[in-house]
Amino acid sequence: MLTFYMQRMTIMPTQPCRQRRNLLLLILPLCGLWFMGQGTYIHAKATLAQVLLETAWARALDGQKAVKPWPWADTWPVSRLSVPRLDIHRIVLAGVNGSALAFGPGHLFASALPGEVGNTVIAGHRDTHFNFLKDIKPGDAIELQSDEGGIYVYEVVETHIADETDTVFMDREGGPRLTLITCYPFDAINPGGPLRYVIVAKKIKMASRHEQT
Repeated sequence: MLTFYMQRMTIMPTQPCRQRRNLLLLILPLCGLWFMGQGTYIHAKATLAQVLLETAWARALDGQKAVKPWPWADTWPVSRLSVPRLDIHRIVLAGVNGSALAFGPGHLFASALPGEVGNTVIAGHRDTHFNFLKDIKPGDAIELQSDEGGIYVYEVVETHIADETDTVFMDREGGPRLTLITCYPFDAINPGGPLRYVIVAKKIKMASRHEQT
C-alpha cells in the first residue's frame, strides 16, 4: 500500500505545478495575440503613411510647395521614381535623414532636383524601399517625375559597389544624371556597414505627354 501511494505522488502533479501550467497556457495565447496585434499595427501604419504620401504628392503636382504628408513631418515629397520594367513606383522625400528614409527614399539636398542640370542623388534602405535595386540592370529605364509634372527618363549605365568614404559618385558637377544609393550587401544581417550599392543612370529624354503615366 505504501508503495502505491508513493507511485501516485511521483506521477501526479502538485498543486503549484498545475497552477504554473495553467498560467503558462493562458500567457502563451495572450503573447501570440499581442505579437499579431503589433504586426497588424505596423502594417496599418505603413499603409496609411503611403496613402498620406500619395495625397501630399498629388497636392504638390497641383502647385503647392513643401506639402507635409502629416503635420509633424519634417520632410515632404519632391519627386516620384518609377522603374517600368519592374513595375516599381516610389515617392521620393526631401532629405536623407532617418525619419525621411523610414517612409521612402530620400533626395540628397546638395544634389540637383529632377529637371535641374547636374547629378540627382537619391538614397534608400536596402531592406525596404530600395530593395529592388538588386534587380536593376544596365539599360533599364528609370523615370523621375518632378513636382512640376515633368517626367525625365534615365538609362542605367552602370552599377557598382563602393566604400562609404568614396563620395565621388555624389558630385553634382557633370552632365544630367541620376544616382541611386543603398547599403550593401542586400542580405546583410546587421544594418549599416561600410559598403554601398550604387546605380548610375544618364538622362536620355523628357517623356512626352502621351508617354507620361
